[in-house]
Amino acid sequence: MSDHNQVQMTQMNYSKDRPKAANPVKIEDLTLRDGHQSLFATRGRTEDMIPVAEKMDEVGFWALETWGGATFDTMHRFLNEDPWERLRTLKRYIKKTPFSMLLRAQNLVGYRNYADDVARAFVERAAANGMDVFRTFDALNDYRNFETVVPVIKSCGKHFQGCICYTMTEPRLGGEVYNLDYYVKKAKDLEAMGADSICLKDMAGLIAPYDAYAIIKALKEAVKVPINLHSHFTSGMASMSHLKAIEAGVDIIDTCMSPYAYRTSHPAIEPLVMTLLGTNRDTGFDIKSLAAINEILEKEICPKYRHILDDTKLSIIDINVLLHQTPGGMLSNLVNQLREMDALDKIDQVYAELPRVRKDLGQIPLVTPTSQIVGIQTVNNVLFDDENERYKMITGQVKDLCFGLYGKTAVPINPEVQKKALKGYPRGEDPICCRPAQVLEPELKKAQEDVKGLAVDLDDELIYAIYPVTGKRFLQWKYGKEPVPDDVKPITLEQVKAKKELIQKAVAGKLVEKTEKEAPVKGDNLRKFNVFVDDDYFEVGVEEIGGAPVVSYIQPAKAVAPAAPGAAPARPAAPSAPKAAAPAAARPVAAAPAVDGTPINAPMPGMIVRFEKNVGDKVSKGETVVVLEAMKMENALAAPVDGTIKAINFKSSDSVPKGAVLCVIG
Repeated sequence: MSDHNQVQMTQMNYSKDRPKAANPVKIEDLTLRDGHQSLFATRGRTEDMIPVAEKMDEVGFWALETWGGATFDTMHRFLNEDPWERLRTLKRYIKKTPFSMLLRAQNLVGYRNYADDVARAFVERAAANGMDVFRTFDALNDYRNFETVVPVIKSCGKHFQGCICYTMTEPRLGGEVYNLDYYVKKAKDLEAMGADSICLKDMAGLIAPYDAYAIIKALKEAVKVPINLHSHFTSGMASMSHLKAIEAGVDIIDTCMSPYAYRTSHPAIEPLVMTLLGTNRDTGFDIKSLAAINEILEKEICPKYRHILDDTKLSIIDINVLLHQTPGGMLSNLVNQLREMDALDKIDQVYAELPRVRKDLGQIPLVTPTSQIVGIQTVNNVLFDDENERYKMITGQVKDLCFGLYGKTAVPINPEVQKKALKGYPRGEDPICCRPAQVLEPELKKAQEDVKGLAVDLDDELIYAIYPVTGKRFLQWKYGKEPVPDDVKPITLEQVKAKKELIQKAVAGKLVEKTEKEAPVKGDNLRKFNVFVDDDYFEVGVEEIGGAPVVSYIQPAKAVAPAAPGAAPARPAAPSAPKAAAPAAARPVAAAPAVDGTPINAPMPGMIVRFEKNVGDKVSKGETVVVLEAMKMENALAAPVDGTIKAINFKSSDSVPKGAVLCVIG
């Protein structure tokens, strides 16, 4: 074939109307959910999805992931958006491509198992609001937690995609727990439950290319339903694993549009389209259409979220994930939590402790919510344990896990840790063996009563049922009962540019313009002082006028080491540029005036879930007084002494900094 003919064929093959492949790979796009969850802390707003919605509908994706995971939480908590409304809005623009969501089985879109009545109602409403594919997983791969939601998915006529969470206890596939037989058995269990497809969910990007080939080949031989591979890019292996999975016959691959790809997100779709061009697995996608979508995302949308992206690392991969197996989003949360506690220097200790905690808790896969359960308990151990005692502060979710409220772990939980966690546990000190939701009382009617007069429909009631504290606060914002804080309001691209210019001025030392004014004549009483602030000092001239000292001038200067004998005196350095302020998180609420007594301080930054006691109540040493949420995990803070509650300085849903005096016992 001549070079000219080769060029003509290549040009023809770029177009969408090229000959269809014999067995095209289907693609699920994750840009509108897992893409921005992985890179931008799930802060993507609905208004920033609309500009590309219709164009993405034309690409030919097998499905678009638009919901689930952390979106439900983040939207109502941080964006002042109704999660249900996002589905309805996007459905008006995306009419052909099915919607997919990530459903945490009995955890729904929260961090614990909810009662059966809430679970049924939630799935029904998700289907009614426009969901088509329910990608359903359980953090422990305990499919008893599927028994309530799956029949509802099927009865609504929707697609049930059952997930197997991929994890390891060895550097590569194998070992006594998570081996090939384990994954094949799980796939057969899902097919027997009526799965329409099966997803191998590699949430941390751990699967190696040749392991991907082995597993996909084994699954294709063991079950008849289509197989979907979901692998994050974190370790850098996912693109290679995709190709080996395609060789093994995988049916569906998960990708993102390139501006939302890589790092802790997923491989980009565009290189895969070009790689498969002209093969029997050709996607059939038009690369020019993808480029047009990327143009909008890159220029009009991404600049709004660039400040959230961690661009301090030169590398776009994190090979350490193969050691600690922590999903990228969870890892960044851990780092932020340690930074807020002035303990970022302990991150290496957290990495070392994490596998020990995971082993103690039954070698559970690290995916929401178990990644948070293991991660936060690890931080607690590093910060609060000493040489005499481990697990000094056990989160409520670890206690629930040890009781069996999340399901059966892959291997037994460390009996000593389990016994300590369940000491005084309200449901009993002996763990359960049944399906977790069997011990949960119905919750929906009580939730409906709690928000009577505030919620207007079942969708509102479910927001509250799943997130009682932040959900109620959102409903108050939604219906004008409370003012909407500025930090949850959307920003425009113009505001982003203005903020960027402000930061650039600050870095250049031009933020504050000097006002010209005539200086007073220096008198005979002028005295000079050196004022030291950290590593800087300022030479200050002070002159007493009319009996009161006033500051006449400030000469900024950099602190320097004393000059050697005979050396010329060092010249003062120019003033350093002011640091740009970091984006504000939840704003702490001012505490009440001090009261004499023994305080209970916040051991970490977090949000008040509830006070178990009121002012005037008697309390015994060791009794829970306040429950503090840190990174979605609850910590019960106990009374350090016997006494009476003299003051409570905060209320439910208030954000508090580390060290805040939450209440006082007298």
